[in-house]
Amino acid sequence: MRQKYMIEKKLKAVLTIAGSDSSGGAGIQADLKTFIANGVYGMSAITAITAQNTLGVDAVMDVTPDILAAQIDAVFEDIPPDAVKIGMVSSTALIDVIDDRLRRYNAQHVVVDPVMVSTSGSKLISDDAIDALKNLFRLAEVITPNMFELAALTNQPFDAIHDKNSMEISARRLFDEHGCAVLAKGGHFHSVATDLLCTADGFQWFYGEHIDTKNTHGTGCTLSSAIASNLAKGLTLSASIDAAKKYLSEALSSGLAMGHGCGPLDHGFKF
Repeated sequence: MRQKYMIEKKLKAVLTIAGSDSSGGAGIQADLKTFIANGVYGMSAITAITAQNTLGVDAVMDVTPDILAAQIDAVFEDIPPDAVKIGMVSSTALIDVIDDRLRRYNAQHVVVDPVMVSTSGSKLISDDAIDALKNLFRLAEVITPNMFELAALTNQPFDAIHDKNSMEISARRLFDEHGCAVLAKGGHFHSVATDLLCTADGFQWFYGEHIDTKNTHGTGCTLSSAIASNLAKGLTLSASIDAAKKYLSEALSSGLAMGHGCGPLDHGFKF
């Protein structure tokens, strides 16, 4: 019998630190699907278990700080990630663990998606944890707030950001305060998928086609995970965002229709 020889290969690795979505459309599940679709090896540290579906979030249970710390340690001590994506973290104690561990391991290419409210409108973070979340921004290469999150993080009413000028002012304010790049996602009020990147070099606008679909569950998770994937592969931040937006547009355009509410994207449209 002829012996088969296997050629070993390596992939860039990305860690997601986020909550679990039992319906598979957002959170850890969306992140891992996005990683494999973008050619990187995905790993996870779960911050919370949620009972949710396309109609909403029914229950949330945080993991203990010790368990979260152990998950992160297990990853970094064996397969150090080339990038880290941080999603839903609802408590100060868990945020403090993430801050400690990422500093300890000198984590690179950190992308923070400051998840505060789910697509269905459920609040996913405590008020006291918002200030703690800002501490993670100092570790981030980029943060990816939508308009409501950008307003909350800059202490403005939720409807204060309504055009490109107010978007630029708010993004610059957040950049000046925390020193990390800010990708402000403008899809909530533009007829096109217009996002703004604010860095030390100034502003860069990213334009994309608006996809007319109700099935947008997990779009924020997917975009930030795709950005982290591209950063891990060595792309610049600007190129990572551009490629991530194209991936997201195709996942939305695929026409997947699952569930009775705001359905998920087709993360595996390429396959």
